[in-house]
Amino acid sequence: MKKLGLFILSGALFATTVNAQVKTPMPSPTAEIEQKIGLSEIEIEYSRPGVKGRTIFGDLVPYGEMWRTGANGPTIVEFDDETMVEGNKVEKGKYAMFTIPGEEMWTIIFNSNTKNNVKNYDESTETARFEVKSVKTESKKETFTIEFDEITDASATLNLVWENTRVPIKLTLNTEEAVMASIDKALAGPDAGSYYQAARYYYQNDKDLKKSLEWITKACDMDPDKYWMLKWKAEIQAANGLKKEAIATATKSKELAAKAENKNYVKLNEDNIAKWSKK
Repeated sequence: MKKLGLFILSGALFATTVNAQVKTPMPSPTAEIEQKIGLSEIEIEYSRPGVKGRTIFGDLVPYGEMWRTGANGPTIVEFDDETMVEGNKVEKGKYAMFTIPGEEMWTIIFNSNTKNNVKNYDESTETARFEVKSVKTESKKETFTIEFDEITDASATLNLVWENTRVPIKLTLNTEEAVMASIDKALAGPDAGSYYQAARYYYQNDKDLKKSLEWITKACDMDPDKYWMLKWKAEIQAANGLKKEAIATATKSKELAAKAENKNYVKLNEDNIAKWSKK
């Protein structure tokens, strides 16, 4: 019986050992970098292999063959605005970046299919393909690195650096256009929807009814054919003691709702008109 107990115990310990997961460091750890350029942001996810005493370009990474630009899988680049990459337009979105290293010139490829791989590569989903000249560096970079440099409000250089090679990729953005659009929008003030939402919030939460009326009036002046906004304007007018004006507004709202075949708003306005018409 003791032997049987020992056998069961040793079996349980063996099973626990087998089921346990051994954790070891990744040979090529993953990395994520983010960079703000003007009003835009670029995010990159990639893996970082090391030289580890090997000859990299022309040997471990052959010249003239497609490389996933890192280890484990392709490098993923995400642009949150349209970006010119070495003069090539790349729309907002997420891309897999592949490269074809050469002794002097590298081919850079952005592909919208982020599940692409070297073995089963699909050219039909390519967004951009272009060449850049590589640069030999005096200092050796042990770990493959992607970094941003020469950052301005409208441009930056994206560098691929490993061993004694640096591959600079020029990025440019139309920051001035984005800034001007932002300025124009800010100076134009709130739109009709913003005034409408603010007016409803004040009215429904028993805040300043005069301010609510001011805002709903601005909303309806900016967008006079929205029957649902006019319905709320009528209710806010009535809450401010302006029943005659409220009836006129509700009548207009009802007519527009009927034209839009919205029976619900026709009924709501009819009920309000009947209520406010009582002496």
